[in-house]
Amino acid sequence: MNTEFEELREALQERLGVIADHEFRARDPRAHLERLKAAASRLDEAIARVLPNCDPQLRHFLDRQSYVKALAWLEQAGARS
Repeated sequence: MNTEFEELREALQERLGVIADHEFRARDPRAHLERLKAAASRLDEAIARVLPNCDPQLRHFLDRQSYVKALAWLEQAGARS
């Protein structure tokens, strides 16, 4: 998997991880929101870099913000390469 797609995979994992961290959100909602904003920004940047060279199915997942599906697609693509 090339570097841009690896960065996208990591950004997706980070954003999904922040969303899933209910303990952090309950403990410090303001800090959790800031972390989520930073993760979303990183993800937006990663998406912008890969879209020009993107598989149509991956593009569909990213356009629809189906991030779990996009991550699964990337992990399967990595296993094939």
